[in-house]
Amino acid sequence: MWRRGATVWAVPASKRVNEALGLAVRELRRRRGLSQEQLAKASGLHPTYISGIERGLRNPTWQSIGRVCDALQVRISELAALSESLEG
Repeated sequence: MWRRGATVWAVPASKRVNEALGLAVRELRRRRGLSQEQLAKASGLHPTYISGIERGLRNPTWQSIGRVCDALQVRISELAALSESLEG
């Protein structure tokens, strides 16, 4: 939550979604025993971009999500389901 004056605002939905997506990517990467660098190489994305996704700082495109899923050998629907289960 964040504040502006006396008003308390909820965390924007997009931030929560990005954070949950990042947690899901991290979980799947760890299950497969991959480092961020190995996932980056397998997906053709930069390691700092993978790090940003995992920390919820990036808003990846469908193309990037697809590349990550291909590298993790999971369907996008599996990533989405895990992400939804982790969303708080």
